[in-house]
Amino acid sequence: MQNKTVISRLLIAVCCAGMVAVGAPVFVGPSAYVLAADMGNSGARLAARVKSELKGKNFQDVTVLANGGTVTLSGQVPLYGYKAQAIKKAKKTPGVKDVRDNIAVGGPTLPDNVLQRKLMERIEVDRVGYGQVFDAIGVHVQNGVVTLVGHAVGPIAQQSAVALTEYMPGVKDVIDQIRVDPLSPMDDGIRIATFRAIYGYPPLQQYAIVPSRPIRISVQNGDVTLYGMVDNDMDKQLAYMRALQVPNVFHVTNDLIVANEKPEKGNK
Repeated sequence: MQNKTVISRLLIAVCCAGMVAVGAPVFVGPSAYVLAADMGNSGARLAARVKSELKGKNFQDVTVLANGGTVTLSGQVPLYGYKAQAIKKAKKTPGVKDVRDNIAVGGPTLPDNVLQRKLMERIEVDRVGYGQVFDAIGVHVQNGVVTLVGHAVGPIAQQSAVALTEYMPGVKDVIDQIRVDPLSPMDDGIRIATFRAIYGYPPLQQYAIVPSRPIRISVQNGDVTLYGMVDNDMDKQLAYMRALQVPNVFHVTNDLIVANEKPEKGNK
């Protein structure tokens, strides 16, 4: 009788041990299916957060997918500026580690020369009265891709030129290569002195009449470059000579263009 009792207890112990061994994985952690579902829900939640940031009709055709912190933006927007906005908003969304851009820019397609002219007309009149005579920003266009080059006297002028370009119909992409002039009290003094030397000289005062088309004065570390268009070669030479006489100027490059003549670059 005692032997039977011992055997029964051993069988019960073995059975219980087997049940624990079989059931153990359930208590160790979630199954692969549960993990996959959780990761899928996490991606959906992140995509929903990003989409909630893209409010308004300008982003209505933008789709958002998320996977492991990487967000992919697709679809179409009417202007390049809205594409830039969408990318910026997505990057600032909590939980986003990387943004992949597949957004297309719709709107009209303009010939490169037409788009370049329209952009230059906008940039030339931008910030009139805020020292834009000291900015020298150029525009190159190829297949709707706009490259901004040259110098801006400060970050506000640079940012303004970029913003104007981004929201111009026909622009498909923007490459910003504008260099912001370094902060320098000496350069600031040279800018003002050169401005007075040129615009205070009676034969050259006519170029102040149309604020959008002045003789532009760009200064970096004591080096002066003159940009813009003048009526004749005499005015070009006069502007150069006046700039040369300004104290603390190390070098003057005369990139002024004479009307109805081909652009000519170099020291004059």
